[in-house]
Amino acid sequence: MPKSDYLMKDISVIKHASGALGLRFFGLGPAFKPLKGLEKLQVLFNQNTLWAKDRTIDQIKKMLANSNVIITLWNKNNLVGFGRATTDQVYRAVLWDIVVSKDVQRVGLGKVIVEELLKDKKINSVEKVYLMTTSSKDFYTQIGFKMNINQSLMMLS
Repeated sequence: MPKSDYLMKDISVIKHASGALGLRFFGLGPAFKPLKGLEKLQVLFNQNTLWAKDRTIDQIKKMLANSNVIITLWNKNNLVGFGRATTDQVYRAVLWDIVVSKDVQRVGLGKVIVEELLKDKKINSVEKVYLMTTSSKDFYTQIGFKMNINQSLMMLS
């Protein structure tokens, strides 16, 4: 059996309620079990990203509270993937913080996270879905995103 087939059958996809109350307050994972999900999310960020390192638990709680769609992927009791989206539910949505644990990358889990976010009714009804990436342009292009040369990313720091 290919690694990806074996791994996918062991993955639980959790679509959290808007604001992720169970994850924020109780650290819930699959089957509503308290699994220290916030701490595991912090570790996932710290070990697998440059852009989300050193986020505090309080910052992560606030981030989740203000997210409309939150997806986590679990392999038994291990958090192996995360993604979230914000939206006005009419015109625009933005995908944020798509991350997969390095030890299970390249088997389709990132695509699962993006597909789960995009099929949510809060996201699939908007005119445009945006995302920003520093190093995964090829991945997002493969799943249908396009570079937009007519717009510029501007920031206020």
